[in-house]
Amino acid sequence: MNAPLPAHSFAQLPPISEIWVYLSGSPLLALVLTLSAYLLGLTLYERSQRNPLANPVLIAVLVVTLSITLLDMPYAKYFEGAQFVHFLLGTATVSLAIPIYKGFASLKGRMLVLLLSLVAGGVTSVFTAVGMARWLGVDESLVRGLVAKSVTAPIAMGIAERVQASPTLTAIFAVSTGILGAVLGRYVLDVLRITSWWQRGFALGVAAHGIGTSRAFSVNAEAGAYASLGMGLHGIVGAVVIPYATAVWF
Repeated sequence: MNAPLPAHSFAQLPPISEIWVYLSGSPLLALVLTLSAYLLGLTLYERSQRNPLANPVLIAVLVVTLSITLLDMPYAKYFEGAQFVHFLLGTATVSLAIPIYKGFASLKGRMLVLLLSLVAGGVTSVFTAVGMARWLGVDESLVRGLVAKSVTAPIAMGIAERVQASPTLTAIFAVSTGILGAVLGRYVLDVLRITSWWQRGFALGVAAHGIGTSRAFSVNAEAGAYASLGMGLHGIVGAVVIPYATAVWF
């Protein structure tokens, strides 16, 4: 049995305030905070029987925002740790090609309808956001960010650089759009009486990007596959068309 540490050993330990100063300045704190916040959100989501109002990303965003505010942590310092999660956004988006491939056989006879839905959804997303912003007199630099936010965040940030918009603001707009779509999408689709899983999934993928796709996967595999398809196609088309449309429009 190990002997207890002598009292003078504890006296040699640094004060807890000095330990906290070290931890608060470490990128590891931001990473642990981000992962813990999402784990909390995911746990609450599962315990609520996957209620869309308990979206894990929404909960994580609120927890992280409150935490870094209370800790008085600058965003630049927080991002030093959170950038490791940010790096995985692109790889996670690409990996969604796997369920698309597995469900490719079910696309026969539906491609024309899906492409028409994609065009209608993409155009509506851009025109409603930009039209409302201009009607309210929003600064043009913010309006450019709203143009790019219509696709998933990793692609939207790349588009933002090409259209001279702020990638950070564009990411905020894109993530906010995804959260709102994931939370409210179910109720909108219920009101419209859209019951087929492939239709619901594709709509969520186009309108709510990666967060909506995650929501679709948590509910139904077919919905998740079509949400991946919708998000992927919307991202590809948006990356090509939006920069040229913005050059003409602005």
